[in-house]
Amino acid sequence: MSPQTVASVPAAHDAAPVAAPVPAPVPLRLLIGGEWVAGDGGPLTSANPARPGQVVAEGTQAVPADVDRAMRAARAASREWARTPIHERGAVLARAAGELEARAGALGLELAREEGKTVPEGTGEVLRAAQILRYCSGEGDRTAGEHFASPRRGERILVTRKPLGVVGIVTPFNFPIAIPAWKLAPALVHGNAVVWKPASAVPLLAMRLAESLDSAGLPAGVLNLLIGPGVLGTELVRHPGLDGLSFTGSTGVGRTLAGEAASRGVPFQGEMGGKNAAIVLADADLDLAAEQVLFGAFRSTGQKCTATSRLILAADIADPFLARLTTRLDAWRTGDPTEAGVHMGPLVTDAAAQSVRDAVAAAESDGARVLYRGQAPAEGTAEGAAFVPPTILEVDAEGADNLVWREELFGPVLAVRRAASAEEAFALAEDSEFGLSAALFTRDIATALDAVDSLDVGILHVNSESAGADPHVPFGGAKKSGYGPKEQGGASKEFFTHTTTVYLRG
Repeated sequence: MSPQTVASVPAAHDAAPVAAPVPAPVPLRLLIGGEWVAGDGGPLTSANPARPGQVVAEGTQAVPADVDRAMRAARAASREWARTPIHERGAVLARAAGELEARAGALGLELAREEGKTVPEGTGEVLRAAQILRYCSGEGDRTAGEHFASPRRGERILVTRKPLGVVGIVTPFNFPIAIPAWKLAPALVHGNAVVWKPASAVPLLAMRLAESLDSAGLPAGVLNLLIGPGVLGTELVRHPGLDGLSFTGSTGVGRTLAGEAASRGVPFQGEMGGKNAAIVLADADLDLAAEQVLFGAFRSTGQKCTATSRLILAADIADPFLARLTTRLDAWRTGDPTEAGVHMGPLVTDAAAQSVRDAVAAAESDGARVLYRGQAPAEGTAEGAAFVPPTILEVDAEGADNLVWREELFGPVLAVRRAASAEEAFALAEDSEFGLSAALFTRDIATALDAVDSLDVGILHVNSESAGADPHVPFGGAKKSGYGPKEQGGASKEFFTHTTTVYLRG
């Protein structure tokens, strides 16, 4: 999520704590109208993907009728919240940020046990969520509108901003607290009330974020948390009281929700798929590039929308670069993410891991060549069902339609192709329907400037990994990776508010 610091070798997480003894499962609750309540639906269990049978949190799910309850609560609270001074709204976010900072270590461990990223990554994600809340808490000190001259005497023209009203937020599993924070924080500080449906695979960190906002003094009904199945998202977008929907997740689900929203004239903001390329040219610093490609492809087990999943190498340096990369991967340890010395944990579920394994097998049968396959714990056993080793496959020109080159696998799998020139490398990078992120490694400023013009992506990294986002600048994709206004920074107000042009005459 955040830009990574540069190190000469992938550092083992020697300071990571060991999760022993195993804590009791945390009770899960919904937040509706300011009340923490149990759901009326079926049981919901959040399991540790690294430790089969170990339950992290458990409770009962929301049902479709809860969507209407939550929407009514949000509507009842929305007017007063919108009229609350923005500095007061920001103060709530600042207090919540302080609570997350104070509990970052404990919540990072919970995140590692629930989602599967390492404890240092999990703790870093909690701190990033706090940073986002704190950034948005200062929105009252930034530009609130615009003033224009009028062609008429005695008149001024003001452009002011107002909240949409009641917005729905649907978030994915892979960053269970940071992605919700970068949606909730601008939505709330700009005066909207929210109904939030997180991914049901990672409900605990969603509840922790909602708890922090609740304890920080957010008024009842301004934030409503519904934990449950995907049908809740459909019910949410179809609700007649919805004023906008912000979504991050799979392309298929996003397009369905976008269609539903469009049919009702509801504003929609969507961040969807990515098939992000890293380009390493002949003049690149190969040691730096190998490190950053490793981080981009394999941190968080490749479960990032901005992860590096395609690697384009200048033919002249392809073999020495791959030698550097695989040497680093030989020191890359996959295992329980709460243990010291582990660099990469499991995928979020056994089913997700099996889907990646099936895709790799299909890519091989279609001609992709395995260049590297690392080690994973207890491969082929129930204990190792959620683990996939770091894998590198090479695709030649005849395999351009191979699924490993075309499709987002959302796992630790990297597809490689070779290019004879920078122009060919840029063309290969553009050979995708997606346009979220890309990375370019070169020492030549003219080439870097050419990439800015040539690569149609929402985020371009030059000499750093493809994954990374800061809260004060826009985040979002081009082409079919994104829909609607961008997220974060000043761009977020383009979705969570609308303008009113005021012709003011005394």
